[in-house]
Amino acid sequence: MPNKPNPASRLPSLMEDYDPNAMSVAKAKLFIQSHLSPLTACEQVPIKDSLGRVLAQAVLSPAQVPNYDNSAMDGYAFNSLDIAAEGQIELSLIGTAYAGKAFDQPVQRGQCVRIMTGAMMPNGTDSVVVQEKVRLDGDSVSFSKPASSKMNVRYAGEDLSLGQTVLATGHLMQAADLGLLASLGIAQITVYRKLKVAFFSTGDELADIGQPLKIGQVYDSNRYTLHGMLSRLGVDIIDLGAIADDPDLLEKTLLAASQQADVVITSGGVSVGEADHMKMLLSKHGQVLFWKINMKPGRPLAYGKIGDAHYFGLPGNPVAVMVTFYQFVRVALLTLMGQTPVPPLPTFNVVCTEPIKKQSGRCEFQRGILSMNQNGWWEVKPTGNQGSAILSSMSKANCFIVLDEQTGNLDAGATVAVQVLHGLI
Repeated sequence: MPNKPNPASRLPSLMEDYDPNAMSVAKAKLFIQSHLSPLTACEQVPIKDSLGRVLAQAVLSPAQVPNYDNSAMDGYAFNSLDIAAEGQIELSLIGTAYAGKAFDQPVQRGQCVRIMTGAMMPNGTDSVVVQEKVRLDGDSVSFSKPASSKMNVRYAGEDLSLGQTVLATGHLMQAADLGLLASLGIAQITVYRKLKVAFFSTGDELADIGQPLKIGQVYDSNRYTLHGMLSRLGVDIIDLGAIADDPDLLEKTLLAASQQADVVITSGGVSVGEADHMKMLLSKHGQVLFWKINMKPGRPLAYGKIGDAHYFGLPGNPVAVMVTFYQFVRVALLTLMGQTPVPPLPTFNVVCTEPIKKQSGRCEFQRGILSMNQNGWWEVKPTGNQGSAILSSMSKANCFIVLDEQTGNLDAGATVAVQVLHGLI
């Protein structure tokens, strides 16, 4: 297969100051996004099976929601024209309206109906006075003049009108959406098919759990963190195991992965060591741009295409795998899944209670513990050792402390930006 052109050459505006040894985090994200095309194949699924799937077809409301005027409170339904200019309102009680059992007689002027929350407003009524504000004397109901008329009523179509777009194409289905669709009587929706993601680790030093460690070996943790992160996204996962540093075996595995998956992810083998064969294989079979990003952890990273599959080559260090996944791979996978748009990870500023050591000139994602102090203010502290092999720092952390390229060492009490990890890991 002839060598393909460097994909950076097609992006002169974005890459005009491209330096493979000094790409910024922001520019790397833009570069990856510019090469992503969402899935087009779709399928119908029951709404119970749609959580985490992406809509391939907009959902339009088949009815008004609510589909009839109903009471928002327990109280008494009456006609607002009965509100006198001043003083007490006195009405005759003629019956009761229940949710699911309407009061089927017209209500005349000077009359009212006891009504429960959710019950249909009886014909001739347009207002509800809450039960706590009335005085009941037999069949006589009296209350002071309310501040407004036509109160405590949920009107037909107030939530959704007939034909209104309920959920747009590209919407990522959440738990509330299932209930929303059920309230409309919708049983099935059209979603994009699941994204297929294959991944494997590389390195002679890797042993799988359950095997005794030989001298110089470590257990392969990266495949398990990747499995967990991918499971959160609801993709079809293809775990190809840990592959030794054998060029032929790596080549066979890489090509097999690209033929059965939409995305291939590897960990390890993308730096400059003598045993890092992935760079050679990717140059031979794919269209891949390698770079070193101005970030820590996760400096070596690769992105490109192997056949029709997108490829992400992540670093080998466990923390670097997780950081690069959340900063680059996660949003790419959601884009390929069809979510439009993919919102950025929320970032907000808090006080850091401990000093931070950092070199300026690169972006860092330090692991932090976010908590609320006795005064009710959020604050953060680093987890301790920030080495890219210290996986326990990710287990302890509930946020990233995001430090930009201009930031250097910080004293305790400095304000820092944090990205909350809850719900992502």
